[in-house]
Amino acid sequence: MNFLWGSMILTGILYGAFHGTMQEIGDAVLASSKEAVALCITMTGVMALWTGLMKIAEESGMVAGLTQKLAPFVRFMFPNIPENHPAREHISMNIIANVLGLGWAATPAGLKAMESLAELEEERRQANVGARMQGAEAKHQTFEEKLGIERQKRYPGGQSAGQTGRKSGRPRYIPHIKAMPGGVASNEMCTFLILNISSLQLIPVNVIAYRAQYGSVNPTAIVGPGIAATAVSTGVAVVFCKMMDKRKRRA
Repeated sequence: MNFLWGSMILTGILYGAFHGTMQEIGDAVLASSKEAVALCITMTGVMALWTGLMKIAEESGMVAGLTQKLAPFVRFMFPNIPENHPAREHISMNIIANVLGLGWAATPAGLKAMESLAELEEERRQANVGARMQGAEAKHQTFEEKLGIERQKRYPGGQSAGQTGRKSGRPRYIPHIKAMPGGVASNEMCTFLILNISSLQLIPVNVIAYRAQYGSVNPTAIVGPGIAATAVSTGVAVVFCKMMDKRKRRA
């Protein structure tokens, strides 16, 4: 992005130099800088207001209540995340903030959700390594050990026909969810990112603030079309994520 924006700025300056419009470019730079500062001040106020309201909602227990109501949807979209894993709470808070149009308040929860999902994926990788080691050990069992396990299955009481049923002493191999290699996003990470990008918004605070800053007669007129557009995008995102999840399970 730095290269792209730098190239665009440099191209504009060179174009103005060759066509003798450097004065207009200078005026545009100064006017745009002033406008950018004014926009930042406006958006900072909006951000402080809504982030504060989000914090009040969190302290009052409103966010916790909404998180519990959102639990079935999170369970549906992320069935492989353990029930009490912190990622569930962070994902729920991010979705709630996005639905309310609080993009700034959603960002910290989104970052924490990604960190929790990364930790979960690392735990899966370690579990897969342990499972492979157990499987390798099981292949090197002696004939007597295998015979002892078979006798234990047939005669769970212990001894039979003067023979001793010997336990192997090794934990049973339990299959785990296949983890992605290090540096590769997990299925949950991709699903969360898609939901975050296409999130339903009831009150597009950012767009309303921008429209008000640039003199819109009715800044809130965007609410209806915004709800319709984001509802469609969220629906498509859910269908796409479940289709890809189903394809991955078949593979």
